[in-house]
Amino acid sequence: MATIKSRSTAAASSGQREHHGLHHHQHSQSETPSKPLSILRPIKLVQELLFNHAHIWKLASLLFLFEVLLNIVIIKKIAYTEIDWKAYMQEVSGYLNGETNYMKLRGDTGPLVYPAGFVYVYSALYYLTDLGKDILTGQWMFMGLYLVTLGVVFSIYSKDKSVPPYVLIFVCLSRRLHSIYVLRLFNDPVAMFFMYAATLAFLHKRWTLSSILFSLAVSIKMNILLFFPAFGFLIWQTQGIVGTIFQLIIMVLIQVLLSLPFTLTYPESYLRKAFEFSRIFEYKWTVNWRFLDEKTFLSNELSKLLLAGHFIVLFSFVFLRWSRSEGGIVAVVLRGLTATKTVLSIHAQYMKPNHVLTALFTSNFIGIVFARSLHYQFYAWYSMTLPYLLWQTRLPVMVRVLLLAVIEWSWNVFPATPASSQALLGSHLVILAGLWVGRSSLRAKRD
Repeated sequence: MATIKSRSTAAASSGQREHHGLHHHQHSQSETPSKPLSILRPIKLVQELLFNHAHIWKLASLLFLFEVLLNIVIIKKIAYTEIDWKAYMQEVSGYLNGETNYMKLRGDTGPLVYPAGFVYVYSALYYLTDLGKDILTGQWMFMGLYLVTLGVVFSIYSKDKSVPPYVLIFVCLSRRLHSIYVLRLFNDPVAMFFMYAATLAFLHKRWTLSSILFSLAVSIKMNILLFFPAFGFLIWQTQGIVGTIFQLIIMVLIQVLLSLPFTLTYPESYLRKAFEFSRIFEYKWTVNWRFLDEKTFLSNELSKLLLAGHFIVLFSFVFLRWSRSEGGIVAVVLRGLTATKTVLSIHAQYMKPNHVLTALFTSNFIGIVFARSLHYQFYAWYSMTLPYLLWQTRLPVMVRVLLLAVIEWSWNVFPATPASSQALLGSHLVILAGLWVGRSSLRAKRD
């Protein structure tokens, strides 16, 4: 009995101690003040969203939703402006009625001057928009094209981890670009979609798919050929001579197949109009050379000077910039001629997205800088690539933003003035100089 009583007393004493300890623990917890949420936390979250590449798709998703709403508002609130849509419909209606002579495919703005891919795309749009009369449906379709293109461009930017997420914001800020897509329905955005898709396929090392998409882009509008010097250079680097020949055959074969309805009947007519390199644009529409008088603008001397400048600058980048990391152009050529498929494959695996994108976008940009004339819809050729190009330079961030603003302003002045053209050309030349200098010195210091 004494033993049982002793154990009971001990248990009670132990229970009291545990209760006291629990009470003391709870009391201690109540005395410990909870940490208040830092007022800087939201700022840090925004900083992470804007500057941490790991969150680039979060920001891209927000921008995409914003673009959906913005484009809906634009279509509903801003009037459509007729420029080329009616002419496009007239041109393709001739084909749909059986005409295959490019000389006879005409619209209100003149003869058809785009390759066969354009005819097929706009023939489909012709039927989808009630023979071209339901323009609102066309606008919704071009809104879809804009959003899909934007998604592809966001994917391209995401491949280069050196580009901070906030740069995507500048891709979405162009008033003129939105107008080109959903208020004008030009063919330039269609061509650029295929070009951006080709670029993304190349980044994923889908070489043949990239070549197919590139050729399809050319079949819509031949401005895509401005990318070709870099595209061919990159194919050579990754595929060597055998692979390059194979990819060229694919690209040419696509052009041949698409053009068959026209080349089997009127081949000379098709080749002369679909790829009319001698075409002269009207002075009244030029955006980039308005500070020149019309006589100088139309002169052969200016044409030859711009062509020479284009080739000199382009080959300077090929020989002295794009091949520099490979040991020079001779090393690039020899590797392409002699390297085995295994060696080329290993080399391709280590090719950085930055190298691919800088080469492609710079090649196109050089062509734009030295273009004989730029019309307003041509802004679609490079608007979405400008932020990327500027972030490949050592220019201060505020200067980059200022250049984007000046270029956007220049493209929104209608009609173009000497001042807007000079501002556009000056901005282009500053960017070109920045691309020539590059970012390599900064990277070396950071490393």
